[in-house]
Amino acid sequence: MNISGLAFGAAFTLSVLLPFAVRPLLVKLGIVDVPNHRSSHERPVLRGLGLAVLIAVVAVEACFTWLAFSLEPAGADWRFLLTVTLATLAAGLLGLSEDIRGLSVPIRSAVLLAIAAGSALALLVLARATDRGAVQGIDAATLPVWALAALFVYAVLFISSYINVANFMDGLNGISGLHGLIAGLAFAAAGWLSGQHWLVIAGLVLAAGWAGFLPWNLTKPGAFPGDVGSYMLGGAVAVTSFAALLTGVPVLATIGPMVIYFGDVGTTLVKRVRAGHKWDEPHKEHAYQRLQQLGMPHLAASGINAGFTLAASALGLASFFVEPIWWLVLLALGLALVVAYQLMPRLLANKFPA
Repeated sequence: MNISGLAFGAAFTLSVLLPFAVRPLLVKLGIVDVPNHRSSHERPVLRGLGLAVLIAVVAVEACFTWLAFSLEPAGADWRFLLTVTLATLAAGLLGLSEDIRGLSVPIRSAVLLAIAAGSALALLVLARATDRGAVQGIDAATLPVWALAALFVYAVLFISSYINVANFMDGLNGISGLHGLIAGLAFAAAGWLSGQHWLVIAGLVLAAGWAGFLPWNLTKPGAFPGDVGSYMLGGAVAVTSFAALLTGVPVLATIGPMVIYFGDVGTTLVKRVRAGHKWDEPHKEHAYQRLQQLGMPHLAASGINAGFTLAASALGLASFFVEPIWWLVLLALGLALVVAYQLMPRLLANKFPA
């Protein structure tokens, strides 16, 4: 078994086994999701099992980072994996705090921005110090200071926003697990195509962690990832995406796994604001929720979301094989996927009559 297979196997095994230890802790703490008017489930369900995924992913990434530094102390690339690991841990712990006792909006927002700012700054410093020659992504080593400042602001908004997006989208059995699996595999493929071993490991470990969680999520009595899982997922995906961009991966390949999630949340919030509703009020108007409200099983609705995410990820990876002028076509196709995904509840309404 090569090092990539070992990383995947270790993360998957830990993610499958750790819930045996984590579940009793969650029960003792009373971390249970009680249904309310925005819930897509009908009975209380244990939540917070994303803690097992967090431990599995962070532990394996930390071990491989330590091993890489031991074998190649001057290897700068593995510092990107270290930054991703620390950001994933910080985002997950913020979500765990929310699960256990809840946090005020100002405190949660401040910590979220701090995680995003710290991650963005660390990645920009690393990228600035790394000469990669000709790259398809952003070459931070050649950017003027004003461009770096603008990129920092973008990264803070991008990372903090996606952590919230992943939290908004965690409302069905299977949706977060499938998203983590697909995003992780997409990043691993991007790492392989760009020759970046740290990105391959980061992607495979993320994919394996969520793959190991799926059986716990999809079988009775079931369990939700909770805020610890959704925050961890959003943080890992967003920070890995930004790190990949700074290390030479084409921009479309870095955002491909995120297009459908961003599209669902963005279009839903715009519709609510235009209708005169408060954007932050609890609701059940996301496309994945409307699919489930048709009478579609959770896994089927989550599978549709995952299918569109897989297609968008494939379009992003296609940018490795075409000239940049064709990226506009790939981008247009990605936006068409967002539109098609938003239309799915309407198109399938006759299949599931009220």
